[in-house]
Amino acid sequence: MKICFVASEGVPFAKTGGLADVVGALPKALAAQGHAIEVFLPRYRATMAGKQLSSVAHVTLPFRPELKFATIEDGGQAAGVHPYLFNSPEYFDRDGLYQAQGQDYPDNARRFGAFCLGALEFLKRFPSPPDVIHCHDWQAAAVPIYLRSLYREDPFFKNVRVMFTIHNLGYQGLFPPSALEDLALPAGLFTMQGIEFYGKVNLLKGGIIYSDFISTVSRKYAEEIQTPEYGCGLEGVLRSRKDRLTGILNGVDYDDWDPATDKFLPMNYTANDLRGKQTCKAELLKKMGAVNPRLERPAIGIVSRFAAQKGFDLIAEIAEPLMAKELYVVALGTGEPQYENLFRQMAARYPGKFLARIAYDNALAHQIEAGADMFLMPSRYEPCGLNQIYSLKYGTPPVVRATGGLDDTIKDFNGKAGTGFKFTEYSAEALFGALQRAIETYRRQAAWHVIVQNAMSQDFSWTQSAREYAAVYERLAKSGVQGPAVGVG
Repeated sequence: MKICFVASEGVPFAKTGGLADVVGALPKALAAQGHAIEVFLPRYRATMAGKQLSSVAHVTLPFRPELKFATIEDGGQAAGVHPYLFNSPEYFDRDGLYQAQGQDYPDNARRFGAFCLGALEFLKRFPSPPDVIHCHDWQAAAVPIYLRSLYREDPFFKNVRVMFTIHNLGYQGLFPPSALEDLALPAGLFTMQGIEFYGKVNLLKGGIIYSDFISTVSRKYAEEIQTPEYGCGLEGVLRSRKDRLTGILNGVDYDDWDPATDKFLPMNYTANDLRGKQTCKAELLKKMGAVNPRLERPAIGIVSRFAAQKGFDLIAEIAEPLMAKELYVVALGTGEPQYENLFRQMAARYPGKFLARIAYDNALAHQIEAGADMFLMPSRYEPCGLNQIYSLKYGTPPVVRATGGLDDTIKDFNGKAGTGFKFTEYSAEALFGALQRAIETYRRQAAWHVIVQNAMSQDFSWTQSAREYAAVYERLAKSGVQGPAVGVG
């Protein structure tokens, strides 16, 4: 099959979170199974900075009051995947992908609308259309909206199906009603049955309504988002499409995340020879500023986007009793200013024990996975999560809240079976209880060896998930049913 991915980020070109890892890895797994895969991404300022790429097309974007133009560049085919980059300096030659100094760019609707139009106009240059366009998150949601409105009479796209994946329902692409004009979309879309949402334009809602099939990134999250607690106001829309909604668990790319081969580690290791893990721990603690590090103390790792979703308010509540214990916390991330400040304050309050780095540092992220003894993810909600899966491979049992993909991927340890430690209630007490269980188990060497071996034996490679996606693509391609057309009003 011929599949075209449309997404706002993907490794190795641009990354702010797990979406980029998925868009980097899933196409490779699909290509390995024989499918023809193209990936369409924006070219940001930081994307291959300073490198000249060959131009393969120029596209015209039908914006008002004047037409806009962009260049499509060849990202270089690799592993059976052909990436293309949408180069529009007006929209994407900026320091950040989505925001500057913690504030979203005010023209984000126009920026990503241009990107989506560019994808569709470029696809029309090919001899034949793709079988499926696979769109990711609100930044690509204008693709199905345009297909059901501006392009609904275009014969080129007559048999193209659209799959839309929600990586995080908390980010919806909300804009004032004037965004309709910015996006060159018909006024008839701005209804409760369309993309209107409490007086605003909601692009994610449009992706849900006008795509042929919707997926999200774990089975549990697909269930959760149909409830008021996790639906972010869209639970009714999702329930109305539940017959075309599924959860497919993210995989991980073990070419990049394997302690036996990881190029960022001071010493590699395997489940059969864990000596390297102690070396990684010693080097990590030294690098993070621990004075005379004591390796018998458990080290709790955190690598995360610092946001309310991630449960860090719970860590603040238990800071005093947690840091009274003989342990280390090693944290890395960036995000919302209040949580960046929280981690700075805790590092200042507990010097030598709470070791925090406010930064994006891929090498250090690998070193924390390897050097920590356990990994903490107390999320309020978590669509899938990747770090807990990396942690399993690195023999670093996760401590997680039983939500979304965390619940799907981690089995609670009972002394013999299980791969981590789970708690259900979103409370500081429940989190502290799970951490206490983990620390007590760590003190029992034989039990800890069992859970580490259980964790490292898990396989969350992309092969199975790619087969599940391909099965959906095939059903869509054979189906005569498309998403609803949009009245122009």
